[in-house]
Amino acid sequence: MLEKMLSFSRHNKMALLMLLDAVLLPLALWSAVILRLGGSWDPKLNPYLWIFFVPPFWVLPIFIHLGLYRAVLKYLDDKIVYTVLSGVTLAVLVLTAVIALAGMHPFPRSSIVIFWVFAMAYIGGSRFLLRGLVRRIDAVDAPREHVIIYGAGRAGVQLMLALQAGREYRPMAFVDDNPSLWRRTFRGVAVHGPQELPILVKETGAKLILLALPSVNRARQREILESLESLRVPIKRLPGMADLVSGEVRVEELKEVDIEDLLGREPVPPRRELMSANIENRVVMVTGAGGSIGSELVRQIAQCRPKLLVLFEQAEYNLYAIDQSLASKAPDCPRVALLGSVADHARLTQVMRTFGVETVYHAAAYKHVPLVEHNPVSGILNNAFGTDTAAQAAEECGVDTFVLISTDKAVRPTNVMGATKRLAELVLQARHARGSRTRFVMVRFGNVLGSSGSVVPLFKQQIKLGGPVTVTHPDITRYFMTIPEAAQLVIQAGAMGLGGDVFVLDMGQPVRIADLARRMVHLSGLEVKDGNRPLGDIEIRYTGLRPGEKLYEELLIGDNVLDTDHERILRAQESLIPEADLRALLDRLKATCDRLDAESAFALMREAVQEFNAAERTQDWVCLAQTR
Repeated sequence: MLEKMLSFSRHNKMALLMLLDAVLLPLALWSAVILRLGGSWDPKLNPYLWIFFVPPFWVLPIFIHLGLYRAVLKYLDDKIVYTVLSGVTLAVLVLTAVIALAGMHPFPRSSIVIFWVFAMAYIGGSRFLLRGLVRRIDAVDAPREHVIIYGAGRAGVQLMLALQAGREYRPMAFVDDNPSLWRRTFRGVAVHGPQELPILVKETGAKLILLALPSVNRARQREILESLESLRVPIKRLPGMADLVSGEVRVEELKEVDIEDLLGREPVPPRRELMSANIENRVVMVTGAGGSIGSELVRQIAQCRPKLLVLFEQAEYNLYAIDQSLASKAPDCPRVALLGSVADHARLTQVMRTFGVETVYHAAAYKHVPLVEHNPVSGILNNAFGTDTAAQAAEECGVDTFVLISTDKAVRPTNVMGATKRLAELVLQARHARGSRTRFVMVRFGNVLGSSGSVVPLFKQQIKLGGPVTVTHPDITRYFMTIPEAAQLVIQAGAMGLGGDVFVLDMGQPVRIADLARRMVHLSGLEVKDGNRPLGDIEIRYTGLRPGEKLYEELLIGDNVLDTDHERILRAQESLIPEADLRALLDRLKATCDRLDAESAFALMREAVQEFNAAERTQDWVCLAQTR
């Protein structure tokens, strides 16, 4: 019957509640009088029986005015007590006045106080009883997934309340590190210590653990995630406190555990004077503006109030995407979106002169190691000669600062991509050494999380599809940082350079890729399938090192490194090649590339980049096909 009533319209439900109150109010007054009289009836009250039926005539309008009937039963909270208290108190005052004006001397005055208590109990209690019944019916109709909330602070309790009012999750228990909270209950949900988690997961049948720790630092989050890994239960987390405070997200909006939470690296807040030095009130150009690093650079630059932001990109869709992103997130930033290649000298000089570019962030590059390894000529032309062309255009157009986005793969490179980036560094170093008016700065860092081609999105997709997760070698390690932190550090390093500088970003500790894959599987609530666990869910398959791939990446060629006044930025002292010698090598290399002679280009790369620990011969697909 109650289920049928729940299907009524909103107005019909309000009418039913008013009818219920019209019955409960006379019952409350009758109960109060009978209790006061000791269970017997006083015949002197017979002429005044009408007093038991008139309270609804003034009480219901009071309740309507206070909004009691606008509240949705399922989502009632403790504020309903205040509403009922106010309404009943006003009703008792009116009742007292009516009794006095009617001269009802036989009516026991103390029963009015008892009526106040009974009315509160009947009206308020009926609401909470109905709320419980509605939620129970709702839970039966829509079975909810059992979850455990890690964190019983304010955010955890708010999350619990939000989930209890929803239809997706049922909070079964809290877990918190604070012993003073253990054995407390919040709305019927008890708080337990972390050591009880394995038992709680088993007893409650929890299918998900929710981290409600928006203010905990990354290092502590990493410790917690490592402790939860063995439970094989999927984990989601609340957004950060900054997002909650700003109102960008709500408490109940849960997120997947990010890989940066697993790394435990705490980003350093950017220094405003360094962020704005080359940007504020300047015309800034970003090449490769639609790429992973380029697009984040663009977003960071847009926040530093440039006079004009020039987006230069070869890929049409990538340019469109970043332009649309800025239109919604930084509409006040003046910008122009331009298609073009960094190998096109005429286009570059046209753009730089027309808009008066003062700062260039050169992020345009082919960066995928296997692709460049199999297409070396294209990689050399784009990465090395593209940088040389852009640098030449910058000098000719009077650009003040030119910042190259380099890579740790340029250090003692074992692949063509890394060698081309080292050659790009050498080109800029040579230009500075001969006295260029443009300040050339190079910033070298490792892998960024979430970039196109990164292992992290690949692993997520492979886990989603049921595996296998592919890792090239059991011992392969890489440095990681987030894209926003990398972009901020690039901008700050670019402001610190005097010219010819090679800056190295502190990437923290290297991460073993096999461990990263295993942890991502476990935190997805799955088991790794291997020799010890043949019934596991996801296999980690080792495919062998790809051509040109290193086991360990480095950030420095030598040990000659200097500190800067920024804790995450170091200055490397790298050797260079005099411009005359380098230019002769470049001319020969350009000629071989123009002939599409990958074999000769590969050999000249080893001559130009002396640290290039190359394979025996090029892996160019065309050359390999021609020799079959």
